[in-house]
Amino acid sequence: MNAAAITNPIMWADVPDVDVIRVDSVFYMVSTSMHSMPGCPIMRSVNLKDWEIVNYVFDTFEDNEAHCLMDGKGIYGKGAWAASLRYKDGVFYVCFSSNDMDRFYIYRTEDIEYGLWERSVIPGLHHDPGLLLDDDNRNYVIYGNGDIRIKELTADLTAVKTGGTDQLLLEGERADMGLRIEGCHAYRLNGYYYLFFIEWPNTGNKRRRQICYRSRELLGPFERKVILDDDMGYHNKGVAQGGIVDTPEHDWYTVLFQDHDAVGRVPCVFPLRWENDWPLIGDNGSAPQWVQTKLPCAVPKPLVISDEFDYETDRLALNWQWNHNPDNRLWSVTEHPGYLRLRTGQAADSILRARNTLTQRTEGPACSGETMLDISGMQPGDRAGMVALQNGYGTVGITAGEQGQFTVEMCVNRGDGCEETVESVPFTGERIYLKVGFNFEESLDQANFFYTEDGTAWKPIGRTLHMKYTLDHFMGYRIGLFNYTTRQSGGYADFDYFRYFR
Repeated sequence: MNAAAITNPIMWADVPDVDVIRVDSVFYMVSTSMHSMPGCPIMRSVNLKDWEIVNYVFDTFEDNEAHCLMDGKGIYGKGAWAASLRYKDGVFYVCFSSNDMDRFYIYRTEDIEYGLWERSVIPGLHHDPGLLLDDDNRNYVIYGNGDIRIKELTADLTAVKTGGTDQLLLEGERADMGLRIEGCHAYRLNGYYYLFFIEWPNTGNKRRRQICYRSRELLGPFERKVILDDDMGYHNKGVAQGGIVDTPEHDWYTVLFQDHDAVGRVPCVFPLRWENDWPLIGDNGSAPQWVQTKLPCAVPKPLVISDEFDYETDRLALNWQWNHNPDNRLWSVTEHPGYLRLRTGQAADSILRARNTLTQRTEGPACSGETMLDISGMQPGDRAGMVALQNGYGTVGITAGEQGQFTVEMCVNRGDGCEETVESVPFTGERIYLKVGFNFEESLDQANFFYTEDGTAWKPIGRTLHMKYTLDHFMGYRIGLFNYTTRQSGGYADFDYFRYFR
């Protein structure tokens, strides 16, 4: 049998805060989704290299003005953070906290790939939670930044256990720390409790690094060890935050992530071995870019897909996510068969405030997306097209003016969220082709915008967008399709396809 060889990163795309488990011969992974809906993507793999999105934990998890982009601000950079995934006795559990809601959510299902999830809500923020389902049938969540707390949960993980453990567990290092320990992943192995964290010192290499605490007893005392401080030769970007998993052959690996600027935070897999009951990552403390495994080869499944929008029902491929909660009354892939129809709803003053923007991740080192847009249903004040989406966004699309007049425009964030038109070109016709190209090689982080009337002779428009990963969105750049109005609702735009190239 051929064995899979891993090249890091395993996905050159924004898949941060990863948590991986194994059930029999299958690995499952969850990651942060923040303001993208549906959220908490579940990915499946047989070799830790080739991953496929198979489910989401929720379609939406709250229905309020902020989550629906109706408050003028939205939940950019908030929403669902740093989920923890665990499995026990036939049940899968996912938990996360939401900064904007000040709540802790626990979901459960018996069918992680196809099932629906039941949820429980616990008041209070539990920052970067890690579930610990102990061998004695007691359950805990370990959470916090710097000062790490432990809280006992009920047997079914639906609530805090009355009278259960609830206390400060340990205090991370304070001296010379820019970011104290957070991002807990907890395990009971080899007679020890192991807690994995990141920290970010402001001395030495001054980069994120992976830390392990261990104790024979649940509540300590704990020993501490730096188990990885390496950047794989990439701009002093430390590789850290994640957990560990073993294979059916009892080989151990860790799945972490690394900041890659505008494309986002990318996941990596490294071998792990045990020495004196301490986990050691990589080769003598270095993170290898290439890993040979004993795991089976598999047919790779794309993380980002092309789509001809040929659907029998209004249920999109799992690769797509909406920017915030969608208004499901205003989109369809069956109303005009073979097209994605986006109808306008509430008025917005920029793409950042526009509902029903449909997105996918971008990927390095370079990628591009194209679409064909039928504009015959647009009304004055409507804006439709493609976006490179982060706070520092860029758009290329059609603006509908008075009396059937249209312009092709490339726009950017002028600084307050509203759009600055960089270039505007008159357009006549009912169909236009649009394209956005991305270059993330060595953090060049540039996007360029194009249009054509005939689908072949591409014309650049506007200027190069110099993309920046900013914490107000806390997400890598996405490519998206949008249609919104600055005036009255009622118009629509039809997207014939989305074609992706890498």
